[in-house]
Amino acid sequence: MSARPETAKKILLHWMDGTIVLVGLIFAAYTMAAMAKGEIPTGNAVAALVLMVPYFGLLPFVMRDGYEDRRPPTRKLWVAGVLAVVVFLLMPHGGAIGNVWLDTSTLWLSLASLYFRPRTLLWLSLVVIVLGAAYVVEFTDRSWPVVLLAMSSSGAAEIAAMLVWRWLWWVIRDANRGREARARLAVAEERLRFARDLHDLLGHSLSVITLKSELAAKLATKDAARAAREMAAVRTLAGESLFEVQQAVHGYQALDLDEELAGVRAALEAAGTTCVIEARTDDLSPSARTLLAWAVREGGTNILKHSTATRCAIRIDAGVLEMVNDGVAQVPAEAGSGLRGLSERLVAAGGSFSAQPTASGEFLLRAAVPA
Repeated sequence: MSARPETAKKILLHWMDGTIVLVGLIFAAYTMAAMAKGEIPTGNAVAALVLMVPYFGLLPFVMRDGYEDRRPPTRKLWVAGVLAVVVFLLMPHGGAIGNVWLDTSTLWLSLASLYFRPRTLLWLSLVVIVLGAAYVVEFTDRSWPVVLLAMSSSGAAEIAAMLVWRWLWWVIRDANRGREARARLAVAEERLRFARDLHDLLGHSLSVITLKSELAAKLATKDAARAAREMAAVRTLAGESLFEVQQAVHGYQALDLDEELAGVRAALEAAGTTCVIEARTDDLSPSARTLLAWAVREGGTNILKHSTATRCAIRIDAGVLEMVNDGVAQVPAEAGSGLRGLSERLVAAGGSFSAQPTASGEFLLRAAVPA
C-alpha cells in the first residue's frame, strides 16, 4: 500500500467512519434485544432507534470539524449532546446490558474532548458522569461505586482513543503539508536560481549598454563617427548578451537522463512506491537522451500526482522507454497538458508516444525516440 499522506488520510477517515457505523449498529442491536426481552418499552425503543440515526450521523462531521483545527464548540456538538441525553434517558440502565447505555454519554464526552481545553473537559466530565450516575442509581438498584467506575473507565478510554485519532490526523496532515511545502520551496529555489543567473548574465551587460547608448546620443551631434562606434559596440554587446541568455535557457531545457532516472526513483521510493530501473542508454545520442529524460520526468510526475502505485518498472532499450505502474485508478478522458506537450515534442523529433492502461490492469507510458 502506498505510504502517501493522502492515502493514509483516506484510510484514517474510513477507519473512523467505520468505527462510528459499527458502534451505531451495536447500540441498535442492543436496543432491539432489550425490547425483545421486555427490558425497555416498545415506544422507548422505537424513539431511541429513530434518534440514533441523526446522532450517529452527526458524529463523523463533529469529528472532522474538531480534527482540522482547534475551535470553540460548534452547534453540531451541542445538537449531538442533546440527542445523547435523550437516548440516555430512554435506555434501560439495569440488567446485564446496562453498561452499554452508559456509553451514550461518555461517547459524547470523547467528542467534546476535541473542542474543550483539558481543565474545562475535566469539569465537564465530572458533571456528566456524576449526573449520569445519579440518574442510574436513582432508577435502578445499581450502586454508586459500580456506576461511577463503569462510566469513568469508559469515558477515559473513549477520550484517549479520540485524542489519539486526532493526533494521527494531525501527523498525516502535517506530513502532507510538509510535502507540499517542500515542492513549493523547490520551485521557489529554482526560480530564484534562474533569476540570479539572469541577473549575473544581463545586469552588467545592460548597464554598459545603457551607458553607451546615452553616450552615443550625446555624441550624435558632436562626433558622429565616435557615436557610430559606440552604437556598434552596443550592438555587439547586445548580441553577446542574447547568446548568453539562449545558452542559459538551453541549459535549463537540457535534462540529464541519468539524473532524471535517479531523481524519479528517489521520489517514488520516498512516496512508498518500489521502483525498478533497467536502462541501456550508452548508444543514445544527446538529443535522444534529453527527450527520454523529459519523458521520465513527466511519467514520474504523473505517477506521484495521479496514481496510488505500489510498484513501478522503468525500462529503456534501443531508444524505447517503458514506464509501467500498478496504480491506475481512473483514466482521464483527455491527457493533461504535460503529456500532450511531451507527445508533441517526441513526434516532432521523429519519435512516438503513448500512455494508456494495459490489459493486465496496469498503466504503461511508452516513448520511442530515434537512437
